[in-house]
Amino acid sequence: MPFDRKTLVIPDETVFEEHTIVTHGDVVVSDGAKLEFGVKTDGRVFVGEHAKINGVVDAEGDVHVDMFSEVFGDLNSKGSVYLGERVVVHGKLSAKGDLDVGDDVDIKEGFKVKGWINIRSPIPVVIYIFIYLLQLLRLGRSEEIERILSELEGTQEGVIPVSQVFFFVPANAVIGLQHSKVDTAIVVGKKCRVLGNFTGLGDIHVHDDTVIYGSLSSKGLIYLSKSVEVHGSLSSDKDVFVGDECVVHGGVTGERVFLSKNATIEGNILGRKGVMFGVAKGEKLDEKLKRFEVGADVVDEVEHMLE
Repeated sequence: MPFDRKTLVIPDETVFEEHTIVTHGDVVVSDGAKLEFGVKTDGRVFVGEHAKINGVVDAEGDVHVDMFSEVFGDLNSKGSVYLGERVVVHGKLSAKGDLDVGDDVDIKEGFKVKGWINIRSPIPVVIYIFIYLLQLLRLGRSEEIERILSELEGTQEGVIPVSQVFFFVPANAVIGLQHSKVDTAIVVGKKCRVLGNFTGLGDIHVHDDTVIYGSLSSKGLIYLSKSVEVHGSLSSDKDVFVGDECVVHGGVTGERVFLSKNATIEGNILGRKGVMFGVAKGEKLDEKLKRFEVGADVVDEVEHMLE
């Protein structure tokens, strides 16, 4: 699915272990987000400002942690590590590449680095450039200023591309051991094992063969694809769709509840505007799921896919 900053994305085959989220591809933790788990991935890890990770960070690729963030555990990378100003690592740091740190970084239990170590000046580089350009202006050296600006434009780094597979945590989201809360939509990939109760303000979509060890609550649509198992309840202010061979070990509440004929609900079912039973037509359902992933509305047409 596209990277839009507005959706909590848990990629295929992600497993929530007791204290660690084991996943694939890049992990992006946005500004102000809080993870009560550690993270282990075969990709890179990007952490924004004022974010917290309550566990070990273990990455095959580089790790970037922006200013004022904290890692409450060890930080291990087989690539390079970049730490912004006032970042705190409460455990050990290990990197097979380089270590680049800003002002007032605190690594509580020491570090081991095989590459170069670069400690940046407390005064940002942009301030040095500004002072230098100001001095050139006073000297009337406009040609020199043009040359420097051209070189800076030519050497500017672009936006770092995120991998095709990624775990994305939106700004100010909380991914907790027991309860997780986001102000956005939630998409969970195939064959995942996800721990905790999730509350979202947007739509929730859970893909095939995933197990949720908790409840799902949303102000938007809740959509379970094939063979999803939920060890809890489903509650939505809008419609709820439960696909083929799904099992919900609790109740289901929604504006309208659409149930496949071979779905199993162990608790009470409450559809404020009705409950509909049927089997979704495969081709039409696939088309609707693609529209769902790009933000298109699929709810109004769900009842026409049932027979």
